Amino acid sequence: MPDPRSDLATYADLHADATALLSRWTPTSPGAAQARDRTLELLSAGPVAMSRGHRAGHVTASALVLDGTGARVLLCLHGKFRKWVQLGGHCEPGDRTLAEAALREAGEESGIAGLVVDPEPIDVDIHPVACQGGSLHYDVRFAVLAPPGATERVSAESEALGWFPPDRLPEPLADATAQLVAPALATLARRAAG
Repeated sequence: MPDPRSDLATYADLHADATALLSRWTPTSPGAAQARDRTLELLSAGPVAMSRGHRAGHVTASALVLDGTGARVLLCLHGKFRKWVQLGGHCEPGDRTLAEAALREAGEESGIAGLVVDPEPIDVDIHPVACQGGSLHYDVRFAVLAPPGATERVSAESEALGWFPPDRLPEPLADATAQLVAPALATLARRAAG
């Protein structure tokens, strides 16, 4: 296993962004507020908290992709745990902001070019994962908008991709995915009002 301390310089900018972003963010729910506070505590460990090598847990970034009208959301049937979930994953050394990390993951996992990320999170969720033999993901979630006529392409991480009406999400659905819909639609409405 790589030494997480070697990630200190690599993740310094991303760590600074995550700390500043979450410090000023107004949570979208009481659960998101608790998760934000716990994530800020994790970030007090320094840039290593951005790396998947940090066994105590690490920050990840994900995206709920919406079409431009808000009539559909894009979810993937995850290849490892066989549930429908938003797109997202681990931060990488080249990511400078959490929003960029979420956008990169959404593009890689959907194959859609021209995605646009809103820079304000819509949720923060903490959940156990099998990384490094067992860890926690401190997942910061964003709304991402697909361009008109977007065509998705399944990646190696997914069994399938699908567009679903926000009020008829598929089963089995990963925990905490449904809670992203309302704040994502609110983000879309705010951007449209502009």
